[in-house]
Parts: sequence; structure tokens; C-alpha cells
Amino acid sequence: MNIKQAKEEIQKAIQAYLLKNEFGEYLIPRVRQRPVLLMGPPGIGKTAIMEQVARECGVALVSYSITHHTRQSAIGLPFINHKEYGGKEYAVTEYTMSEIIASVYNKMEETGLSEGILFIDEINCASETLAPAMLQFLQAKTFGAHRVPDGWLIAAAGNPPEYNKSVREFDVVTLDRVKKIDVEPDFKVWKEYAYKHSVHGAILSYLEIKKNHFYAMENTVDGKRFVTPRGWEDLSTILKVYETMGITADAGMILQYLQHQKIARDFANYLDLYHKYKTDYHVEDILNGTFTEQSAAKLSSAAFDEKLSVLGLLLSRLSDDFRLAYEGDLFTTELHQALVELKERFQNPYCKETPWDKLFEGLIEEKENSFVKEQKADLLDQSTKKSRRMTIERLFALEKEIKGLGIQEKEAVFEKIKSSFSKDVTHREQLIETGAKELGNAFLFLEEAFGAGQEMVIFITELTTNFYSVKFISENGSEKYYQYNKELLFDEKQKSILKDIASAKAEGALLF
Repeated sequence: MNIKQAKEEIQKAIQAYLLKNEFGEYLIPRVRQRPVLLMGPPGIGKTAIMEQVARECGVALVSYSITHHTRQSAIGLPFINHKEYGGKEYAVTEYTMSEIIASVYNKMEETGLSEGILFIDEINCASETLAPAMLQFLQAKTFGAHRVPDGWLIAAAGNPPEYNKSVREFDVVTLDRVKKIDVEPDFKVWKEYAYKHSVHGAILSYLEIKKNHFYAMENTVDGKRFVTPRGWEDLSTILKVYETMGITADAGMILQYLQHQKIARDFANYLDLYHKYKTDYHVEDILNGTFTEQSAAKLSSAAFDEKLSVLGLLLSRLSDDFRLAYEGDLFTTELHQALVELKERFQNPYCKETPWDKLFEGLIEEKENSFVKEQKADLLDQSTKKSRRMTIERLFALEKEIKGLGIQEKEAVFEKIKSSFSKDVTHREQLIETGAKELGNAFLFLEEAFGAGQEMVIFITELTTNFYSVKFISENGSEKYYQYNKELLFDEKQKSILKDIASAKAEGALLF
């Protein structure tokens, strides 16, 4: 299955394992809560989905790579204890708590979350001395003498033998005690993730053209050559930073992330073209609505790869706009909720004698403490984390501004807060207006260049795939999107059905 399906399976498992009856007992007893074992090629996102599942299910996550551990750190150190049996005292060997189990309890104390996921990566690469402990971990949910706390799902990941020479096979006894999920790379699924995590537009449009370069793992006389989704995502990050610094990425740098000479060189050449198209077609002019008929005519007669690249440029810029609008909405909503809380405190009769600044400081302190706790629990995605930070900083700025004005009456303080908040609302509306205007201008340009051709189908499909564009259009609308989505995608579906019918008829003629 692909990584998205694997994620859904893990979510279902943790929801089922944590379900309780009316007496507070887990419906699935501990002994029947099979660990999840993810098996798949390296770099396809096995660790990332554990982070996403924990965040979305609101549980803690403790993650370890077992290749970094010795037998002592995994099961604990031995010590001598004295116990009495049958009236005689004996020296008994016991073990200190495993570092891994201790980390689970530490995480529970730090976050206040009693349930979570204990994730062990590269589990089938454990050393020979650790292998028995790993089998015991999967079978009995213990490390040494200490067991994993109730309410914690055990998950593990490993690479198949063809990707790692140090891999050891699990026996049937162990496999019969786990939920084994085999995962394969899938570009279409990764693309949804890539849009949400703002992967560089050049990478997305390149892989749309060269889908077979999304994942590669080859053994050659010179060693392994490989490209993984993790490599593409890390390359995206450095490309964006290089662009901010005004540095040009060359093939040598790209090869450091895409460790396959042919693919790295091919992408380096494409990246040069991508930047050239950005200049040649004046992407900013297109989105501002000041494009020329000549640029539309030029794209109309261009090679298909060039058309896809320009579509990628437009989609990347629009995605940035939609993400900014999404984050602006998150921030404004979060700030509004905080100010509503503050108003309630101002109006609370029990707080009548408390100065406004003390109430304000108390609110900010609570927000900061909550933010720190959620960060430790890793319960926030990047956009939410950003909105929380911005809210706290805005509250600090508001408090400082009001103190500087010397206002003391709570009613006057809140009037000033309302006035300042209206500016934040206006900024959010401007972000939405910019996104809507640029989306409309992109449609005008594509209509001029392609009409209702297959390029428009691709554009609509990509908008439908992108998390931020779906959120933006569903909340703010787009007549052109709805028009083409209805007409073009229905037409494509109809063509697909007719093609299937024709194929079925041809097969029938052959059979009979």
C-alpha cells in the first residue's frame, strides 16, 4: 500500500487500541494490541507518518532509531539486589529501567499525555546482541524487566533485505504477533504531502514530467545510486534558502541530495530552465493581470514540457498566496479567541478589582505555557505553530502599546484592543483579496493560451490536489474553478468511461 493508506491504517489501530468501555478499561486487551510493523524502502516517509498520526490523534510520540542503541541502553544495566525466599536471603540480578522506557515516562510527565506511540525505527537492523531484546519487545511489549505503559501503541519500521545488508529476517513467531504493513513509494500521494509542506515548485513540476525519477534505488559497480522522497524534500529546503541568499544551486550541490548522477544532472538542467521560464513568461505579470497576448501565444505553441513548467510556476506562486491566506486566517482566529477570553476576564465580577494589565499578563502567561507544552508534545503542525507564536507576540505588542498610552479603564483598554484587532482583520482580508485576484488572472491567462484544453484540466486537477488551494477556494469561492471543474473533469471522466467500455467490447470480441 502507499504511505497515505498506511497512515490511515495506523490511525485506525491507535483509535481502536485506545477505545475504552464504561469502566475505563481498554476494549482490546494489552495482549491483543499488536505492534504495527512498517516495512518499506528507505526515505519514503515512515517516520514522518508516525509524527503526523501522533499529532492528529492528540497523543505523545517517543521515537528511537535502534541502530544507535546498545544492549545496556535498551534493556538497562544489571545490579545486585537481595531478596528473601523460604527464609533465606539470596543475591538476585535485576536491571535498571531501560533508557527507552524511561523516555516514555519522561514524555508523559513533560506533556501531561498518558497515551502515545513508542516508535522504533530500523528495528530489523539491530545488532546481534540486541536482536533477542527486539523480539521480546515486539512479542511481550517489554524492554528487559520493564514493560511499555498501558495506552501506548508500539510501532516499528524496517527496510527490506534488498535495501540493507545488515537486515535480519523476523521469524514466523514474531510476525504472527504484529500488524505488518508493506509500504511502497507513490508520487501521487507524496505530491499531496509536498503541496501542504510547500515543497519547491521546480521539484513538483519536474517530477510531474519525470515521475520515474521520484524514487530510484540502483546497485552499480560503483556502489548504490539512489533518490528518495526524503532527498527531494531536503533539497527543496536548501533550494529555498539558497534563493533567499542569492546563491545558484549547481549540479554538484544537487548531487549531495539526489545521489544519482543522471537524475541530479537532469534536474539541475531543468532548474535552469525553470528559472528561465519564470523570466521569459513574466509570471508576476500574469498574476497581476498585465500579461501580453504574445506571452499567451508563445505558451500556446510551446512544447508540452514547457507548458507543464509554466503551469508549475503559476501553481507554486498561487500555493504561496493560498498558504499565506490560510496562515493569516489561523492567526486572526487564534487572536480573536484570545481577546474574547480577555474580555470575559475584564467583565468577570471576581476580577473587578484586578488591574487590566495583570489580567492581560495572566492571559499571555497561560498562552505561553500552553504553547510550550504543545510543542513538547509535538502536537502542532508548522502553520499552527506559526499562528501561536504570532498570537503571543501580538498580545505582547498590544499590552506594551496600551501601557505606553497610559490607559487604565478596562472599557477604554478594550476599545483600543478592538481598534488594533480591526487592522489584523483588514490584513487577513487583503491576503484573501490578493489570492482571489491572482487566481482569477491565472485563469484569464490560461484561457487565452489554451482555452478549455488538457492544460486547463491539469491546472484544475492540481488545484484540487493542493491542500491550501482547496481550503482557499472552499472558503472564498472561485467561479472559474467551479465552472471548469464541473465541465472539464466531468468530460475527462466521461472519456475514461467510454474508453473502458470500448476496451471491454474489444476484449469481448476477442473472447467470443
